[in-house]
Amino acid sequence: MKFAIVVNINRKDAIELARELIAWLGERGLDYVFDAISAEKIGASRFAEIDELNKLCDVFISLGGDGTLLFTSHYSVTKPVIGVNVGRLGFLTEFSTSEMYDAIEKVLDGTYTIHDRTQLEARVQVDGVPKSLTALNDVVIEKGAYPRIPAFVITLDGEMLSAYRADGIIVSTSTGSTAYSLSAGGPVIAPKSNVFVITPICPHMLTVRPIVISDDKVIEISVDTPDGKFPLNLDGHINKFLKPGEIITIRKSKEMINLVANENRNYCEILRNKLLWGREHKSCT
Repeated sequence: MKFAIVVNINRKDAIELARELIAWLGERGLDYVFDAISAEKIGASRFAEIDELNKLCDVFISLGGDGTLLFTSHYSVTKPVIGVNVGRLGFLTEFSTSEMYDAIEKVLDGTYTIHDRTQLEARVQVDGVPKSLTALNDVVIEKGAYPRIPAFVITLDGEMLSAYRADGIIVSTSTGSTAYSLSAGGPVIAPKSNVFVITPICPHMLTVRPIVISDDKVIEISVDTPDGKFPLNLDGHINKFLKPGEIITIRKSKEMINLVANENRNYCEILRNKLLWGREHKSCT
């Protein structure tokens, strides 16, 4: 079995953990390879371009926070990912640094379980060519530097939903409901729920609210303005700028992201700890 290792090179503790992992894998004669950028920072001799790792390896290890895991998931495709939290929030990363080696042992023994997570697929024209892009968390269209409030026209399965006047629109999976959508006032959705959330960013009308829809819906979004260009980003990375009237089609991807599960994790406990729920009650007792 061969491991692909992706590291958040901006965190010293992640780099140090990667070096410890190299030693641990070497002692056991286990094969591994880093992405080229991580390898250069760490000084590792085994590396490949990140888009080649899926062909070379059986399992991915992500050392960082949720952002590192999101980045890794774009290249793991359907290969299992062990997410190790060396960040702050850690909704997606299943394992702490102290749990990492046990997680790898379970993968080696074949005694691990998988949490499969739905992705979004966004179809759009890139340089005049139709292209499919994927996102584990969310697809976001924002007004960017446009000086006025644009209207975002949304249809569901060909039927008009509305034209939202807002600073942007977020379409998120249940996994992504605790990311940007939550910050914009969207609901918390339990993982693996078969729904998407459409969340307007700073809508002009107070009556405009997030809407939860079935994940079998096909969503089409365009920006109704006379001019301007509007950033389209997937999982926090800008992929292109949309022109007025240009349509982006969003649907459920056929490919799932497979995260190695931490069976000791409890989702309700995660919400309490990460979102500080119930803290005011504790302080009063």
